[in-house]
Amino acid sequence: MFITLAAILAIVGTLAGGYYFAMRPVILRIAVGPGNSDDLRVVQALTQAFTQAHSHIRLHPIQTDGPAASAQLLADGKTDLAIIRGDLDVPKNAQAVATLRKNVAVLWVPPPAKGKGKKAGPKITKVAQLAGHRVGVVGRTPANVNLLKVILQQYGVDPGKVEIVQFPASDAAEAVRGQKADAYLAAGPLNSKITADAIAASTHDGGAPTFLAIDSAEAIAQNHPVYEASEIPAGSFGGSPDRPDDEVKTISFSHHIVARKDLSDVTVAAFTRQLFAIRQAVMSEFPLAAKIETPDTDKDAAIPVHPGAAAFVDGEEKTFLDRYSDYIWWGLMGLSAMGSAGAWFAGYLKKDERHNNSSLRERLLEMLAAARRSDSTEELDHMQAEADDILRDTLHCFEAGAIEEGALTAFNIALGQFHHAVADRKALLMSMPQNLQRASAQFRATGTL
Repeated sequence: MFITLAAILAIVGTLAGGYYFAMRPVILRIAVGPGNSDDLRVVQALTQAFTQAHSHIRLHPIQTDGPAASAQLLADGKTDLAIIRGDLDVPKNAQAVATLRKNVAVLWVPPPAKGKGKKAGPKITKVAQLAGHRVGVVGRTPANVNLLKVILQQYGVDPGKVEIVQFPASDAAEAVRGQKADAYLAAGPLNSKITADAIAASTHDGGAPTFLAIDSAEAIAQNHPVYEASEIPAGSFGGSPDRPDDEVKTISFSHHIVARKDLSDVTVAAFTRQLFAIRQAVMSEFPLAAKIETPDTDKDAAIPVHPGAAAFVDGEEKTFLDRYSDYIWWGLMGLSAMGSAGAWFAGYLKKDERHNNSSLRERLLEMLAAARRSDSTEELDHMQAEADDILRDTLHCFEAGAIEEGALTAFNIALGQFHHAVADRKALLMSMPQNLQRASAQFRATGTL
């Protein structure tokens, strides 16, 4: 009994421990950068929201110098999640979880300067006319320079014939206001304040900037799958008149939340579910969270989707019972088998008691036959006392579980018959004369009359 109880407690404890470890919060490291970027602010808002909601998945941000550094951390296995640019080299162990935001390339030319002593800038209305001019790129990341080179090459412009200057995003408006370039390129979301401020800074003397359309966006997307053909709607950057005053064709790329390929499907599915469940709450404090979208689940996607994220998107996420039903079933089977084994072992340990009780029952039946032949009340009393001892031992065996209720019933029948036999024999002996009793006893002792 104690062995069976210990086995049951061990299995229950194992199941309880497994449930605790399955349900405890999981902390995922997420690499994001640079500092003061919109990506970092979104991740910080999500981290706080997950903690306040006591979510199963928690985030631990790791600040980096930018998407390239974040991608390298993921490639080295030093983080679980990372925010990367889709137009940079994607680590081989990275799989998409969500699209954080989409960015558009904005090319524009400031209006010509007016006023006495000011020389009018070159007239640029097309991308192909950028050769021989200076182009300012907003942001220090080399990825934006590579983006410009892709656009120039599509229009047959040798990047070597274009002077490219970069300045920090924080100094974009001041650089544009100082007319440090003939044209400018910015890459960011449509509602980017940095881009809007830089365009506003290029508006002076009542003139409006000229936006350069990338009419070959479809061709660029065909040759470079990380880019997509897109449009900049009229008035996206505010102003009066609208900036731009008409829809402008361009290319776009995405910032992705990616996970290590070897990260648990269950964990990634839980993170994706939490991300989209809490997005609405984060939007009220950080509107950029509204740009978070589900990943591309097509097989030919530029970044393959993580199976856990795909399960959430396709509605095939497994519940707790789906994931652990096999373990629970095998646990119950093991519990049943151990219970049966424990019962057999307990019965095996009590086989000697059962054998002894069986011998006592046989002795009772022998005394039953002897009582019917006895010629002495003293002998009957002696057998009666022995029957009481047998009864006591039998009840002890029954309480200890050595014998079953059926065996106890059979013993009770035999004991009842014995008591009747003793009572009948005593009544017969009491009705016989003393000399007859002695003669009968002598006859049974010697075998002669």
